[in-house]
Amino acid sequence: MLTVVSILTTTALFSLAMLLVLGSLLRSPVAGVREWFFANLAMVVSLPLLALRTAIPDFISIVVANVVMSLAGAFYYAGCARFLGRPVPWVRMLAGVALIGIAMIVWRYVDANLPMRVVASTTFNTIVCTAIGVILLRRRPRDRSPYNFWFAALMAFLFAGTQMVRGLYFMTLAPDESLAMLNSVWNISLLTVGAVVMPTLTMIAVMMVHDAMLAKVEHALNHDHLTGALTRKRFESITRDLLAAAQPARPLVLLLIDLDHFKRINDTHGHAGGDEVLRAFVQMAGDFVRPGDALGRLGGEEFGLLLPATTAADAAAMAESLRAQAEGQVVSGEFGSCRYSISIGIATAHWEDSPDRFNARADRALYAAKNSGRNRVASEETLPKLETEMEMEMELPAKAGRNSAQA
Repeated sequence: MLTVVSILTTTALFSLAMLLVLGSLLRSPVAGVREWFFANLAMVVSLPLLALRTAIPDFISIVVANVVMSLAGAFYYAGCARFLGRPVPWVRMLAGVALIGIAMIVWRYVDANLPMRVVASTTFNTIVCTAIGVILLRRRPRDRSPYNFWFAALMAFLFAGTQMVRGLYFMTLAPDESLAMLNSVWNISLLTVGAVVMPTLTMIAVMMVHDAMLAKVEHALNHDHLTGALTRKRFESITRDLLAAAQPARPLVLLLIDLDHFKRINDTHGHAGGDEVLRAFVQMAGDFVRPGDALGRLGGEEFGLLLPATTAADAAAMAESLRAQAEGQVVSGEFGSCRYSISIGIATAHWEDSPDRFNARADRALYAAKNSGRNRVASEETLPKLETEMEMEMELPAKAGRNSAQA
């Protein structure tokens, strides 16, 4: 029994170390950390009870210890579910834990049968480990590195297989020979692999927590805190990358968007109203953003929308739909209700474009849209026509003034 005790004691120490690590992460906003913490706490409690077999009452070392160990598996699965934003099937899991308790009582006090106790516990562990592997693969966030999730799932399936083999091994033993086989090479090997289940999975869980925390920091750095759009720096970085990849077969279009008379909105409804309008616009514009597109806040009330693999005609149609949607939107809040409109300038990338030149051409189109009456869309193709109309509008008052003077 010394070998089995040594394995259980060593594993308890590993679980205690992981418990301390998870304790340092309890204040983090990442979901699932508390459940993983309680999973390791359950292991720290159950393993010494199993190691003290014959030194303490059987009810504690067999029934209580196995129930608490089963709770460890249930809590670990719950941590994975919460981390991935999935509901936790507490009723089914606690029903499984209760069945383990009943099995331990029956096969210790009604029919003393060690192999069946091992089969019961390993069956539960096999199911839990398999469920952990499945949820990690099926619900893995697509915007995260797959390494941690694949590694954790692989380990979970490996442990599930080990537990199943150990259960099948004990099914071949008669009750009177099972005690003598506890220190066999087969049982020690399988027990050693099974014993490191929780510390190993917890180590991977800590890796996933750190990955999630880094993702939150990266998101905060790359996104405007008020609207959720990309920051100017990140938008410009994406512009450079997309310009480098642009080609005739995959044209790149930039929409520069300005909220009309935004100062008037701030003056009328206060900065809280202005902020709400900005958030409402980004939320509405997000419905137009396709995979691969990029929406960024370039400063104040000006936004940019990059449309890779989009023709000028398709971009113009999208811009017009966006303009019409903004014109019809009513933003409400404690400040009251507010309507707003937008002006949009469109430019299509040229192969020799630098980011500054690309942006300048879209800015020129935006300037024309604003100076021709706002709440409209202008593109490079429409600039000569718009500029001619603007010149004619400016000449009419001048001619009227000259005619009056001559009269």
